[in-house]
Amino acid sequence: MAGKALILVENLSVPFDRRVWQESTTLRDAGWDVHVICPQGTKRDTEREVELDGVKIHRYPLRAAVGGPLGYLQEYASALWHTYRLARKIGRVDVVHACNPPDLFFLLARRLKRRGARFVFDQHDLVPELYLSRFGRGEDRLYRLVCWLERRTYVAADVVIATNESYRTAALTRGGKRPDQVFVVRSAPAGSRFCPVPRDETIRRDKPYLICYLGVMGPQDGVDYALRSLAKLRDEVGRSDWRAVFVGAGDTFDAMRAMADDLKLSDVVEFTGRVPDDDLLRYLSSADVCLAPDPLNPLNDVSTMNKIMEYMAMSRPIVSFDLREARVSAGDAAVYATPNDESEFAKHISALLDDPDLRRRMGEIGRARVAGELSWDRSRIALIAAYEAAIATPDPSSVASRRRDATAGVTGPDRLLPAVHTRQDSVDDEDHQVAAGVQRSDTSLGHQRDD
Repeated sequence: MAGKALILVENLSVPFDRRVWQESTTLRDAGWDVHVICPQGTKRDTEREVELDGVKIHRYPLRAAVGGPLGYLQEYASALWHTYRLARKIGRVDVVHACNPPDLFFLLARRLKRRGARFVFDQHDLVPELYLSRFGRGEDRLYRLVCWLERRTYVAADVVIATNESYRTAALTRGGKRPDQVFVVRSAPAGSRFCPVPRDETIRRDKPYLICYLGVMGPQDGVDYALRSLAKLRDEVGRSDWRAVFVGAGDTFDAMRAMADDLKLSDVVEFTGRVPDDDLLRYLSSADVCLAPDPLNPLNDVSTMNKIMEYMAMSRPIVSFDLREARVSAGDAAVYATPNDESEFAKHISALLDDPDLRRRMGEIGRARVAGELSWDRSRIALIAAYEAAIATPDPSSVASRRRDATAGVTGPDRLLPAVHTRQDSVDDEDHQVAAGVQRSDTSLGHQRDD
């Protein structure tokens, strides 16, 4: 059963947000009339209203946050207002599909549910863990606020889409959702986009080996760990036969370039910023080793990194820290250093550079995983199943109507009936962190806007 779907996303424009675009086109192919509300980009995705490949996209202007948590509150308030304004223009929908962060779209979803819509919560990030990992302020008042917002979002949701099993566990435990309400829809690179091309030897600038980083450069993304590891590769391991390219942008881009200068890496490390797809494929196809330097923190340990999936799609071997979901994604396509140990990370890079047969085998393993068990074809099936489950949920407006009928003959003052939710089990006020209590005996071993 298809209908009209409204997808809400705040932290990237569409179709630049590849996951949201894949979801949109999958739903379109299943017969849904798909509308997307998202911010405008500054260099791409700049039109206010556009229809692309049958998907109707409604964009609004948004100023990126500055100045820490307060800046994000201001940004999110503006985004919520514009989203509400555009949703009114779109009118009645059958499903409202909200992608976080932030965990604020439940406010709009509750209004649409009163008109018969179902609410699908697409949890791209665990925002409490994101707050702890990004700002380092501990469990202060703002942390308690984001925990409360997450709980309200879970309560309002008819169905939750999780990007991996760790996120699914969060929805089942602290979210109180039933197993039949939570679906794992993994992010997967589009096979048509990530295809190896011939190596470009000019990128190496006469060095035998090329090391590559692809992704967002934010406080929690570990680019600083990568740079310090490269300095140790030079100083402790004693290698100067490599060049490194960092592809991407983000909040810490300028700070990372300055750090490279401080570490005296500027002559062997290049920062490209965001690049067109053709250049991206050229860099990755020419790389001998790719880096996933995300440090161990409450968010990274339980999150699936898009960069790892994209490296595997391009048949590149990976060096990663020992994170729970990094292992789930990469398996034997990566080697794993003790979390946050930059010296060990550097030694793993060196060992891979010295073993071309191992690099080739790891690349083949990664490519096979992305084409098979981690492919979007599998996620497509789960996404459609999630929508079918949402549509099967009783219409909240008809439930409310039956409750009003049942109380029609009761004498007493008028009162507002409590909202009806699909949640069955109560949730403790305490917030149980998914990453808490993880023990490791083996030490061998989700989202920015368009600038």
